[in-house]
Amino acid sequence: MFNILKEEIDWNGQKLTLETGQVARQADGAVVATLGETTVLATAVFSKEAKPDVDFFPLTINYQEKTYAVGKIPGGYFKRESRPSEEEVLTSRLIDRPIRPLFIDEFRNETQVICTVLSHDLDNQSDILSIIAASAALTLSGAPFLGPVGAARVGFVNDEFVLNPSAHTLQDSKLDLVVSGTKDAVMMVESEAKELTEQQMLDAVSFGHEQMQPVIDMIIRLAEKAAKSPYEVKPKDNADLMKRVEDICLEPLKAAFSETDKQARSEKISAAKALVTQGLADGEFSSVEIADCFKKVSQSIVRNDILQKKTRIDGRDLTTVRPIDCQVSVLPRTHGSALFTRGETQGLLVTTLGTSDDEQMMDSLNGEYRERFLLHYNFPPYSVGEVGRMGSPGRREIGHGKLAWRALNAVLPEKTDFPYTIRLVSEITESNGSSSMATVCGGSLSLMDAGVPLSRPVAGVAMGLILEGSDFAVLTDILGDEDHLGDMDFKVAGTDNGVTALQMDIKVAGITKEIMQQALSQAKDARLHILGEMAKALTEGRSKFSSNVPRIEQIKISPDKIREVIGSGGKVIRSIVEETGAKIDINDDGTIKIASADPEKINAAKDRILGIAAEPEIGQIYTGKVVKIMDFGAFVNFFGSKDGLVHVSQMSFDRNVSPKDIVSEGQSVKVKLIGFDDRGKVKLSMKIVDQETGEEIKQPEDALN
Repeated sequence: MFNILKEEIDWNGQKLTLETGQVARQADGAVVATLGETTVLATAVFSKEAKPDVDFFPLTINYQEKTYAVGKIPGGYFKRESRPSEEEVLTSRLIDRPIRPLFIDEFRNETQVICTVLSHDLDNQSDILSIIAASAALTLSGAPFLGPVGAARVGFVNDEFVLNPSAHTLQDSKLDLVVSGTKDAVMMVESEAKELTEQQMLDAVSFGHEQMQPVIDMIIRLAEKAAKSPYEVKPKDNADLMKRVEDICLEPLKAAFSETDKQARSEKISAAKALVTQGLADGEFSSVEIADCFKKVSQSIVRNDILQKKTRIDGRDLTTVRPIDCQVSVLPRTHGSALFTRGETQGLLVTTLGTSDDEQMMDSLNGEYRERFLLHYNFPPYSVGEVGRMGSPGRREIGHGKLAWRALNAVLPEKTDFPYTIRLVSEITESNGSSSMATVCGGSLSLMDAGVPLSRPVAGVAMGLILEGSDFAVLTDILGDEDHLGDMDFKVAGTDNGVTALQMDIKVAGITKEIMQQALSQAKDARLHILGEMAKALTEGRSKFSSNVPRIEQIKISPDKIREVIGSGGKVIRSIVEETGAKIDINDDGTIKIASADPEKINAAKDRILGIAAEPEIGQIYTGKVVKIMDFGAFVNFFGSKDGLVHVSQMSFDRNVSPKDIVSEGQSVKVKLIGFDDRGKVKLSMKIVDQETGEEIKQPEDALN
């Protein structure tokens, strides 16, 4: 019934298997990939007709995690998987980025790749396996895919690179780097690092590319046995159209790309495009064909100027960073804020500090966990002068936000040293290239403005590439048009001490180590320059919080007392919160965090808790209230809910007095704890404490007798 074909290798001590022919046989390509006990099904399907009037490649990548893969039932009211999680969106992008550039330019057929996690052993991570499985499925499908690609994760533990480290090992790693590429070149890099050097990052990429080669060979062997006949794409000869488009718009486009202002340039480009549309309105060519030729003319102008004249669209040379302006404390009521402007890219960054109650609960195949650092990136349409639909964040917003998160996470203080939940929001108010790196720079300033003690400020910059044969130019701080018309988007973020995040996407069939090395070197120079500009506004976290920031005080009680502080059904802790107005968080080890913007509320809550949980100390003086008077003395509530007896002999040095002559119920008195009786009852003394000052009175030796 099945024609099962399989390949397997030993990959870093684990068995990697690729199998086809049994599952999802109606897809153009389907591969079940297994590493250890993690299994991913990847399917590839493409339409056999080009999508009409489309001037881009309509590729969709969907990565989905099934909770049955780890023996769980989905949480929530609806017991089934629903909208993609942030992690699923990020992994979908991770699969897409090395694959998309490897389809031939003329292929405009709708294509979909779906990767489904069927089993997960919580050791071998499914994102790397999904890239491999997707690459294999496309290679078998017959689509005009110029792969295959492989992928690998690289860690850095004890100064050594580790291939495909487990989630547990990554906790001790200074690097989490994913690299994907073909046999000859690297296509994509995504990483988070703890201030590694440029050379270490380059070596990590090279290590990962080398280690993925057996996987690429394995896919090729499987394709030799199971691949379908290649789908033929017949490129249309548009030489005549290309000449006509050039005749109409070459000079207007040259004038447009000599305009340094983005809006003015956009207007001139639109005018040139309108000329082409009017000049070719006879219907001989489709709008898609005309748009393709117009883009090629634009590319040739920009790319030739950069390669031959070493000048860019806005008049800069290859290495100059655009003018920078940094402002902090720009919003009066927020905990921290910054406005970062670089050329025509601008981000408004706002920091809010909260308590542990504000942490984000995350649910993944690896289990539930809490996230204390949240970064939300927003890209409204007005930032590029357009009218657009406002809605929930898309894949772009989630991806850019996560990159900035990785860049800043490396320099945040430990939770034990800074017990706040941190939310950083990036509002991109202008965009002309590298808004994610503006988020990193502005985010660093905003966090420091809020008083977050970063170990070092972080800056980021986006690098570009123009590649023609062996001739290339690496561009520092690219514009939007240079990204659109160029061959690489290479983002590097870090401190003056090293790299904290690196992301690379290639639009051509890979780049060489020489190009990457030059890009890293130029990026370092640019990063140090940007850090210098940022230092004019702020160099470290402020020593004082805004008056709006909740203060958090931490106390420790015996774990045995937690039940008393919480009370039956939470009755006691709720009353403390309601009466004092402070937020209270209790950990199982007895650590209690009390938060409020008002110090008096913190002190009130602390006194209530200590009154319940703490034990009074012999020799200490306390302020109490008389709650009951007896013939032999008075009971005083002196330590939260604790009462003690002041015997009549300890109320005054005059022994011929009655307790009612000395105190009255409800009276505030100062007492010293002098000990406990045989039954553990508290013994207090008033006569040795000055009732006005609260200081101990020098008394004769028999004063306590």
